[in-house]
Amino acid sequence: MGETAVGAAELVARTAELVDIPSVSHHERALADHLEAVLGQVAGLDLSRHGDNVVARTHLGRRQRLILAGHSDTVPPDGNEGARIAGDVVHGLGASDMKAGLAVFVELARAVPEPALDVTYVFYAGEEVEARHNGLGHLARDHPELLAGDAAVLGEPTGGDIEAGCQGSLRLGVMLAGRRAHAARPWMGVNAVHRLGPVLDVVAGYRGRRPVLDGCEFAEALQAVGVEGGVAANVVPDAAYLTLNHRFAPDRSPEEAEAHVRELLAPALGPGDAVEVLDVAAGARPDLDHPLLAALAGGAGEPGAPGGVSEVRAKLGWTDVARFAALGIPACNLGPGDPTLAHRADERAEGTRMVATYRRLERLLRHGPL
Repeated sequence: MGETAVGAAELVARTAELVDIPSVSHHERALADHLEAVLGQVAGLDLSRHGDNVVARTHLGRRQRLILAGHSDTVPPDGNEGARIAGDVVHGLGASDMKAGLAVFVELARAVPEPALDVTYVFYAGEEVEARHNGLGHLARDHPELLAGDAAVLGEPTGGDIEAGCQGSLRLGVMLAGRRAHAARPWMGVNAVHRLGPVLDVVAGYRGRRPVLDGCEFAEALQAVGVEGGVAANVVPDAAYLTLNHRFAPDRSPEEAEAHVRELLAPALGPGDAVEVLDVAAGARPDLDHPLLAALAGGAGEPGAPGGVSEVRAKLGWTDVARFAALGIPACNLGPGDPTLAHRADERAEGTRMVATYRRLERLLRHGPL
């Protein structure tokens, strides 16, 4: 099975086609209809539609199955509605995050109808909004059989490099207690806002671990992302509220990460204070020893994105690879989009990166994990 002649022109055109179909979160139906129609023309694909989530699967009896998944929604526009092509670059909302990745998947489905391993293509809605709307989560809950597989690749923008696993995310609320008094007689009260100082010193001085897992270095972080306090201009406040965001490496569980932050804060807290978990999501280990992911990672060092070679590194943010990890499916992030351009007014995607990503995945689909 030789490689196809799919190149930058086809991938750029497909990306522009997808960008021109608006799909802001909660409004993905038109794009789901389009993807369903395009994939429905590919012989041998078993097509399934659940809400605005589209799943297409081969059933060739291969020994292994790879899942290629990507979200169809975008953030709201910022004057960048519609696609504009300049050379081999597509400008427009969602070009980088992640319609260029979707275009790569669509062209793979069309060009490689009989891969060396079975493939499941998943196009899901609701990734850019609250987790309860996430289409991949809905499929995992209601139709887990559609997500059965040996490994998965998420088309999040990575510049054509592999970003393995992902860090966990923990959001905590810290309530500091005080005692009200008149601002003219502050010694009669306890200023809860002033008590933020020692807590913020702890956060500002945080030096996170940098564990190396499967050759990928993760970098933990702790940040204050919100603060509330104050009653009136002449009142010593009796409460202050601090919101913290902790990104933790996937060798820690959510429970371990929470215990770690509580231990850090304990010296700055008093008996009337409280710490509560607002939101938490587990991370995912790189799992690059899995044969399918190892085969993808084995392509590192080949010419890839402009200005350098393809790399393998840790994913420092949280992505839906964690959802696959929760299902027991090793996964990595690999997409042609530039993550630094995601959600920006000048969002764009380069055809050269699309080709590099396409060819890396095509080799795996055509030849399997050699």
